Amino acid sequence: MTSPPNHPLDSYRDSSRRGQQSAPRRWWLWLLAAVVIAVIVYFVFLRHASTPSTGQPSAAAGAGAPGGGGGRRGGGAGMGQQATPVGATVVKPADVNVFLTALGTVTPLNTVTVRTQISGQLLRVQFQEGQLVKQGDLLAEVDPRPYQAQLAQYEGQLARDQALLKNARIDLDRYQTLVKQDSAPEQQLATQQALVEQYIGTVKTDQAQIDGVKLNLIYARITAPIGGRVGLRQVDPGNYVQTGDTNGIVVITQLSPVNVVFTLPEDNIPTVLKSFNAGNKLVVAAYDRSLTTKLADGNLASVDNQIDATTGTVKLKAQFANTDESLFANQFVNVKMLTNTLHDALVIPSSAIERGTQGTYVYVLKDDHTVTARVVTLGPTEGEQVAVLTGVTKGETVVSDGADRLREGAAVTLPNEQPAAAVPAVQPAADGTIPRKPGEGRHRPQNGAAPAANPAAAAPEKTPGASTPPGNAPTGNTPPANSSGANPPAASAPGGSGT
Repeated sequence: MTSPPNHPLDSYRDSSRRGQQSAPRRWWLWLLAAVVIAVIVYFVFLRHASTPSTGQPSAAAGAGAPGGGGGRRGGGAGMGQQATPVGATVVKPADVNVFLTALGTVTPLNTVTVRTQISGQLLRVQFQEGQLVKQGDLLAEVDPRPYQAQLAQYEGQLARDQALLKNARIDLDRYQTLVKQDSAPEQQLATQQALVEQYIGTVKTDQAQIDGVKLNLIYARITAPIGGRVGLRQVDPGNYVQTGDTNGIVVITQLSPVNVVFTLPEDNIPTVLKSFNAGNKLVVAAYDRSLTTKLADGNLASVDNQIDATTGTVKLKAQFANTDESLFANQFVNVKMLTNTLHDALVIPSSAIERGTQGTYVYVLKDDHTVTARVVTLGPTEGEQVAVLTGVTKGETVVSDGADRLREGAAVTLPNEQPAAAVPAVQPAADGTIPRKPGEGRHRPQNGAAPAANPAAAAPEKTPGASTPPGNAPTGNTPPANSSGANPPAASAPGGSGT
């Protein structure tokens, strides 16, 4: 079967459908083109805005079009560079101490947990928490009555055994006489001799038991084994205490003298050992956590015999007298150990140091009151002063305040000097106006007079063939009209404004 011919409306519908499908694509293309143009304009504007000013006024900004009102007001064209006020200091020699800084912990010289050595009821506590005690001071008492009774028992046994020993010795003397007279056998004499020896041993045992009970009675009075500060009480009176108690009764910490244990990198150990083994006393200062307040001064006491392989550091111990108890047990401190002193080193304030891509540098003040940047090599720092190894010489002046606002060759002024006034390139006239150059616009007089509203009104309009009225004849300040009848630009008259 033959297909029917295409209707004209079908072709129109197909073209409309294709146009509707391609319309969104055209909108996307237009949108993409607009975004690309916006990005290009943005980056061009950003680059133009970020271009640094050279500090030199452009010719177009300083001069307006002939006959126009352009140009700077107030005589700003041609002004000189304004000097920047800065603080400065002179490079001078001084002694700089070389310190090694580390983190340390206060460690007591001795710490003792006071425990009871006998079992019994705690009768009383003779100390106040936090009290300073001396060695031998009474701290607490344990009930001594059981041990006193035991002492009496052992003393009774001793008396009985001593009596038996005495009687045995008398019998031994009798048997010795009878044996000499052949009245008693020697076996009986030997038995009596052994009995005497047995009683001697019993008496010694009784005496040892008595001594042990007396020692327990001494232990019933608990005294301080060392001098120091007592901590918090671990047990209250009335409790039954035993020798196996782990907490004890109280902890005593010796705070005077006291040690500070700190670590240093292994690279610094040769320098420390060289001075320490030579017999020099290395001064060690302990500071608070913020490294601003000095707490105490001491000396290096010992160096550990091995390096910690996990951290690459070595432990050192310094001892402090701590008579004022400024250091506390387990306190965190900053340690500064003096290892060397640089004599007559060139020093400058640390605020004068600037850092950039070329390294550390300073601004050096020249004789013409301009500055130049100079790279320096820094040495050790002590407080607010830093030693400079290379880059500056003795007596030079460096900028110590305000260096962040300077550039190479910038003009500066010191606090004790008057800032140099900027001199205009063109000196004003006697009436306060600034003469204009050829092609420049109007200038506002410095005395505050306003320019004329219409500069063309300053001269009368000339018409061809018209005669000049009397009194308005051209003078040296007013040029005659040209042949075409057009007025030339009027010159600046004293006290007036030029076009």
